[in-house]
Amino acid sequence: MSGLPLSGIKILDLTRVLAGPLSAQMLADLGAEVIKIERPGGGDDARAFGPPYLVDPEGRENNNNSFYLCANRNKQSVTVNIAKPEGQAIIRELAKSCDVMMENYKVGDLKRYGLDYETIRAINPGIIYCSVTGFGQTGPYASRAGYDAILQAMGGLMSVTGHMDGEPGAGPMKVGPSIVDYMTGMNTSIGILAALYHRKANGGEGQHVDVCLFDTVIASLSHWAQIYLVNGKTPPRRGTWGNGGMPAGVFRCTDGELMLVVGNDGQFARTCAVLGQPELAADPKFLKNNDRVVHGKEIMAIFAGLFLKSSVAHWLEELEKAGVPSGPINNFEQVFADPHVRSRGMEIKVDHPFEHALSLIRNPLTFSGTPVKDYRAPPLLGADTREVLASKLGYDEAKLDALKEQGII
Repeated sequence: MSGLPLSGIKILDLTRVLAGPLSAQMLADLGAEVIKIERPGGGDDARAFGPPYLVDPEGRENNNNSFYLCANRNKQSVTVNIAKPEGQAIIRELAKSCDVMMENYKVGDLKRYGLDYETIRAINPGIIYCSVTGFGQTGPYASRAGYDAILQAMGGLMSVTGHMDGEPGAGPMKVGPSIVDYMTGMNTSIGILAALYHRKANGGEGQHVDVCLFDTVIASLSHWAQIYLVNGKTPPRRGTWGNGGMPAGVFRCTDGELMLVVGNDGQFARTCAVLGQPELAADPKFLKNNDRVVHGKEIMAIFAGLFLKSSVAHWLEELEKAGVPSGPINNFEQVFADPHVRSRGMEIKVDHPFEHALSLIRNPLTFSGTPVKDYRAPPLLGADTREVLASKLGYDEAKLDALKEQGII
């Protein structure tokens, strides 16, 4: 890839599962050369996280599932057994010429392999070494493994997610997708990019970047956590209610549901007019947003009755005319069929060995001068091992054959 923001940056990626691989994929999309290190035989743990898998043209079982496919495009897959000294030596040799090394092993695990930050820094002082873990490199929980759902629970996200108390099904609830992993991946990318800039601007100094899911989920709670820090009270679960403007939430119509967010007093007045009750905007209980927050249950109940009088399409059309933010509750089929989503090109096609036009989700960043246009399919396990070791380290066919025979690659 040329003409991309990170062209020329070389990344050695030892991360597995989701947060680390998502970050490495983001950097690869932006032009970095990413060498993904996987275990011979099994590969990235994500490959075993269950169906659906792509269909092998020859009908064989394979390890190219959706979990792996979502986070590993634009990379090269190199299989190396880092449990063996010869494998460790390969990683160190590759690290010598890389700008970044990423890993998400338990704290201290890579030290026994001679692949920790201090060892790698000794052979490449300018390297940005990024560790992605559940709980960070320090603190009493540092040695614990951490998965997205555990951190949603421990970080407070589940405590403020779910149906309101007193409603059917009330109680803490996990957010559907692995949102903490995704946010941690974004933070990892930000940390690496900041460290790369610092190195360039300040004389070539590398550093160790420590990113974890626990820090990320707490920081992501933003104004919700700030409420607690201001008044000492944890905000209650609000179900689908909004977080600022009121009224805001899901409203049932005659043929389905829609999401409404009334962000200011002007929008409230226009919504009341659309619903055929303009006088509500002059009611002292609802005059200002703060008033509507205090009387939230009452105005939400009134709106609920009014929305039941017509269809989703009718209300969305009228609210759009009135300039009030609203939208349908789309499933994935509706999302990818949406004309705006299609115009933005959020579904891309790549040529995969098992599927000529495999659908993936495009990188969400759009650049005017260095657009991300070319995507390579997530690689088959070890697909690039021989080419990378030959071109990067000068290994000949005899040495590659011997390493394979020994189970090193």
